[in-house]
Amino acid sequence: MNVQDPWRLNADLHCHSTISDGTLEPEAVVARAHAQGVELLSLTDHDELSGQLRAQAAADALGLAYVPGVEISVTWAGETIHVVGLGIDPLDADLVAGVARTRDGREERAKEMAEQLQAVGIEGSYEGALRYVGNPELISRTHFARHLVETGVCSDVGDVFQRFLSEGKPGFVPHRWAKLAQALGWILGAGGTPVLAHPGRYRLNDTALWALIEEFREAGGTGIEVVCGSHTRDQYGRFAGIAREFGLRASRGSDFHGPGESHVELGQLPPLPDAVVPVWYDWPVAGRRS
Repeated sequence: MNVQDPWRLNADLHCHSTISDGTLEPEAVVARAHAQGVELLSLTDHDELSGQLRAQAAADALGLAYVPGVEISVTWAGETIHVVGLGIDPLDADLVAGVARTRDGREERAKEMAEQLQAVGIEGSYEGALRYVGNPELISRTHFARHLVETGVCSDVGDVFQRFLSEGKPGFVPHRWAKLAQALGWILGAGGTPVLAHPGRYRLNDTALWALIEEFREAGGTGIEVVCGSHTRDQYGRFAGIAREFGLRASRGSDFHGPGESHVELGQLPPLPDAVVPVWYDWPVAGRRS
């Protein structure tokens, strides 16, 4: 592990398994990350913690530094925002209860999505989506997308979202998630570090984005993803500047969901820019102590 230069540490602090909407089991995600040269890993399944002990055990067996994580869905100004919690206690009662409440409504939302798809001639999409997820509480648009690709309705997952599952398209059903302050409260209460996930993905103008980051910081947020799978190289620099301006530490994560589905492979992102402070800078698990 590169402890002499934390900026060059191959940390991947945002990825998913079958526990939420990934295609690999937690142990397989860990093994793949290790094989790809990841030195510090966090599995951050959507609104779900049940893969954490499995991922930790797999990482321990490989000698891979690991921090438990989660990605919590938040509704802010009518938009769905994601907050990653790193270094959380996955058994914390308030956090466990909070993400369980956040999952509530997914099944009902999925059935409504299926009804809308049926209205445009796509039959059996709910049952098809369930083939990709064992627990209806965790069903998501991604599971519908995989079904529509498999059945030949669309060419790939991106095509599904563009034609059916984005706002204004048949199959899109909004959901009210946790509030921003709630999500940060759960993460902080569980001893974790709140990180604003992939800020370049949100449909927010500069004024709204600044307001989001300010509210995030005031609620106790301390990190922001600078280098991530859905950011361009230009955005790496932009969000590095925002991290400095708001006094936030910088995180790095591929947002890996599975082979062939993700923009970036585990561990294959470029390093953080030198001008930011890594979110892991003084974490003991990363080889440094404050």
